[in-house]
Amino acid sequence: MGIRQQENGNGGRRVAVREGASHALLDDVAKQIIEQLQEDGRRPYATIGKAVGLSEAAVRQRVQRLLDAGVMQIVAVTDPLQLGFPRQAMIGLRTDGDLEAVADRLAVFDEVDYVLITAGSFDLLAEVVCRNDAHLLEILQRLRAVEGVLSTEAFVYLKLRKQTYSWGTA
Repeated sequence: MGIRQQENGNGGRRVAVREGASHALLDDVAKQIIEQLQEDGRRPYATIGKAVGLSEAAVRQRVQRLLDAGVMQIVAVTDPLQLGFPRQAMIGLRTDGDLEAVADRLAVFDEVDYVLITAGSFDLLAEVVCRNDAHLLEILQRLRAVEGVLSTEAFVYLKLRKQTYSWGTA
């Protein structure tokens, strides 16, 4: 259950592989804590405690349990454009063989933000961030070379209208 850490194939960063979350930890207070952190991931535990009716220590323990169980992560969300990655795309992949094994092989690419096993016309979806169109083409070629990938179709992002991370606590 939770998030399994997997080493990047290049010996670089570790990637999170979601294996299923523990719902037992998600009482109303835990959901309120998560909502507080979704608004501001750096909000002090004492401030969260006042908002949810717990002590700072109790909030710290609950947050740690939620992190340990893989229910949430506290991360910095960046704007790819501001970091020099103006090209983003969703890539639909048709595969052959073990979907999870192919998904794991895609997950090690640094440029891949996330990989989804899907139902429908694509077996997998992978979001990528790129420096430019030439970089996107290089990524597509590398993804097509992955064992088990039969074909790809890229959906290039032209403009982002909405992005939210506040779901999941209702």
